[in-house]
Amino acid sequence: MPEENTIIPESLRNAIGVESDPITYEIEKGHIARFAEAIGDENPLYSDEIKARNSKYGGIIAPPTFYRALRPGSLPETAESPFTRNLDAGSDWEYFEPIRPGDRITVTIKLADVVEREGRLGKMIIITRETRYENQLGQIVATQKTNGISY
Repeated sequence: MPEENTIIPESLRNAIGVESDPITYEIEKGHIARFAEAIGDENPLYSDEIKARNSKYGGIIAPPTFYRALRPGSLPETAESPFTRNLDAGSDWEYFEPIRPGDRITVTIKLADVVEREGRLGKMIIITRETRYENQLGQIVATQKTNGISY
């Protein structure tokens, strides 16, 4: 039963646990190399086939920040804060398997939690979203937990 005087709309509470539609990305070797070049990362694991084959990974892999290029689908409109001011409160990443050329990575996001707090500027809502990255083998390759503050 929702608390009385809460600023969290019932529609937002009801969106907790709702997962976005999955989006699948085909990972190309050229995309990995261009991404590494764009961020200025010269690690040969991301672009040099010979050096990457001689590594513990046995071939080219994507840099950890590559996951940022793999956007999840949208959450339902009801999963939005009633406030207009929003701050990024940080992300926690866990990496389990590297992304390789030829992988098909499926991305989903869900609203994991919504908490009301009192801050210097008044009431605020802390919204936690969880993003999951899964490869074609059914392996979770990474997860991201993102927190946002809305006031």
